[in-house]
Amino acid sequence: MQIRRSLTATTAMLLVGVAAPSMAAAQLGVQQERNAPSTYAITNARIVPGTGATIERGTVVIRDGVITAVGASAAVPSDARTVDGTGLTVYPGFIEAFGSLGMPSRSNGNGGRGGRPGGGPQAFFRGQQQEQPDGAPNSLHPPGQQPEILAVDLLDPADDAFTAAQAAGFTAALTAPASGIFVGQSAVISLRDGAVQELVLRSPVAMHIGFTTSRGFGGGFPNSLLGVFAALRQMLLDAQHYAAVQAAYTANPRGRARPELDPSLAALQPALARQMPVVMTANSEREIARALDLAKEFNLRAVIAGGQEAYKIADRLKAENVPVLLSMDFPERPARRGPDAEPEPLRVLRERVEAPRTPARLVDAGVQVALQSGGGYDDFLANLQRAVENGLSRQAALRALTVAPAELFGLGDRLGTVEAGKIANLTLVRGDVFEPGATVTQLFVDGRPVTVRAAAGRGEGTTATAAGTWTVTVTLEGSDHPVTLGLQQSGETLRGTLQGTLGTAQISNGSLTPEGELRFTSTVTLPAGSEEATFVGTLTGNTIRGTVTIVGHDPGTFVGTRPEARGPGGARGQGRGAGRPPQR
Repeated sequence: MQIRRSLTATTAMLLVGVAAPSMAAAQLGVQQERNAPSTYAITNARIVPGTGATIERGTVVIRDGVITAVGASAAVPSDARTVDGTGLTVYPGFIEAFGSLGMPSRSNGNGGRGGRPGGGPQAFFRGQQQEQPDGAPNSLHPPGQQPEILAVDLLDPADDAFTAAQAAGFTAALTAPASGIFVGQSAVISLRDGAVQELVLRSPVAMHIGFTTSRGFGGGFPNSLLGVFAALRQMLLDAQHYAAVQAAYTANPRGRARPELDPSLAALQPALARQMPVVMTANSEREIARALDLAKEFNLRAVIAGGQEAYKIADRLKAENVPVLLSMDFPERPARRGPDAEPEPLRVLRERVEAPRTPARLVDAGVQVALQSGGGYDDFLANLQRAVENGLSRQAALRALTVAPAELFGLGDRLGTVEAGKIANLTLVRGDVFEPGATVTQLFVDGRPVTVRAAAGRGEGTTATAAGTWTVTVTLEGSDHPVTLGLQQSGETLRGTLQGTLGTAQISNGSLTPEGELRFTSTVTLPAGSEEATFVGTLTGNTIRGTVTIVGHDPGTFVGTRPEARGPGGARGQGRGAGRPPQR
């Protein structure tokens, strides 16, 4: 039997011909994935668990995607790859409470794949109409009124779909189709590379309603806000009648005509039974009040998304126990206004002043709040800090980024805090995330390290540059080891290779502050075997120097130089590499 199996496998390889190398490559990829490290220890870090006291200097141990130990005295496993967290704060991974990350959009210019461009939540917040993907094929209702659509069935993220969200510290997100009246049902996904099936943390999570007209779906009714509410009420009434008819037939089918299946009305039943929350996108006081009226009429578990003027109706939100997924995309002053420009309306000026105060007002009123970016990832951390300056406590702000969305989305037993047994979703920040100057340096998502790539426009203020080829001497336990360090720089993020007498390896966790503080980790080969080394130092012109830390070994040092590169006209540059432009 074993011989027959071998012959069958060999025959299959011969039959597929040119496909055989691809099969072998796939098997190699699977083997490499299995051999990838699964145990990490973040050491010497300040840890903010999300519940309980802050650990000023401690360790987080991760194994197979799960946190296994947290504490000041947590032991580092012998097989763990260490990440030196000196100068870093470890937070629970931030959760994007609302958006359309990974959703397709025909108008985004990237072949139907979605990230923020064309598929972001601005469709809800700013009244922009997004093209709807193809609707449910067997629905009896027009596009935009098909609640049976599942986000998980549409999920198809582009390679860079999560880059901006990761740079803002987000490790997971609630995602739903971008527009419609009955938008569909959302999912919570992990923000990392991987197959769609690997990314989904929970699906479905909530039913979503957007108060948008049908003009974005080819016209027709409803084409006004009044018509939208009429269509919503009618469809919910139809769903109630549909449930009664189906129940009557199920109880006594003999002698009765079988009722027609309506997937759209069937999809509304969990919402009508209060088994599924209903997220309603509303920003103005009037829209929020109408949404609450609709929820009260049909006994829905309402959640408000957006909530720009939610502070005006905070008492009612509290009384009716309605959470708010609050947008942090605050209105900004126009960059330039001509001398003849009309004065800005008082309403616009008021919105700009009130927006940073809204989070604190809602929390103080007892409303459950979860924060979302509103699509403005470049400004998210700055706006978060503005909210804290305007009265939101740091504890409440962190809860609104972590524990609150995790509990709202039914994932409180898996996400939201840094504690043993939970999924290892972590946000590592240099500095305090609630103070200016804080920078997200790295994430762990599902226990996997994710290097934060600078989004467009980030890092433009960086003055120091480390890109180029460096000749470095590393001194460990009295012995000198010459190595060549090749670095590439994007904003404050460093990548590259280390090769020489310590072996050849890719660097990771690389960063360079505008002041020239340098940090990266790399595997080094020593007589006793491979070890993880952390390099911390300073860059001054074309010289770098600092210390090397390896667990179980005495501290070492490194010093290196980079040849100056002549720029145009013979001017000497800062050694970015021969003829190589700076990377931004």
